[in-house]
Amino acid sequence: MKTIYVVRHAKSSWDDPTLSDHDRPLNETGIRKTKIIVEYLKRNKIAPELLKSSSAKRALSTAKIIAEALDYPAEKIIVEENLYHASSDKVFDELFILPDSINSVMIFGHNPTFTYFVNEFLNPQMDNLPTSGVVSISFETDEWEKIAMVDYKVNFVVTPKLLR
Repeated sequence: MKTIYVVRHAKSSWDDPTLSDHDRPLNETGIRKTKIIVEYLKRNKIAPELLKSSSAKRALSTAKIIAEALDYPAEKIIVEENLYHASSDKVFDELFILPDSINSVMIFGHNPTFTYFVNEFLNPQMDNLPTSGVVSISFETDEWEKIAMVDYKVNFVVTPKLLR
């Protein structure tokens, strides 16, 4: 069994118009809402073996907040340029190359890609994976390369708004 946790980055700040999109930080609302998600993850004993994040500051900051709460060493987060401005196919590619010895991964990235990606598995589909939202999907395989071809189960879809 392979399990993915798809996490859209927390709400980011637009306060500094001189910053590039890649360098925008989280805002206080984003941090607060991510902590709501963290409580859900902890309560449900979610403990991915690997965390992989887009290189964008807002995605990596979200990953670090969640990593700390889940006792995952921040220095072990894999920062992946390919998850920034990725397509759904690129997300699959990043999963396909994972070592089969890893059974669960949490990936951090962006919309619209993450909404498109999770909609490959959701029924009904969602219009938008909100900031700090998490979708967990398990696949009936021992090989990451086969996740697109096997039976799967959506474990949960959680957003800060759902947890209020």
